[in-house]
Amino acid sequence: MSQTTGADAVDAAIAQGVDLDGSPIPAAKLDLYNTVMAKEAQRQRSGVINSMRSRIVRIGAKHYAQEDLDNMLLEADFAPLKPKEIAYFYGKA
Repeated sequence: MSQTTGADAVDAAIAQGVDLDGSPIPAAKLDLYNTVMAKEAQRQRSGVINSMRSRIVRIGAKHYAQEDLDNMLLEADFAPLKPKEIAYFYGKA
């Protein structure tokens, strides 16, 4: 079985066509994933800093309390959490 931690674990498992527990990923699911990711690869990007912030919010919300994440964003000179992000990731506005 492959490594199951870290940002690359899921990508490596997908590339191998197996889940993190070693079971095969059904072909229909892999096909859909690859179709959507191919579209995403063609999308024009607006800038690295915007993408960094999006990733920080999406992933950070899983690991940090709202106030802590908001403070970290501000300390790093990113825009604070937006009301729609708070509602989506923390279930409140």
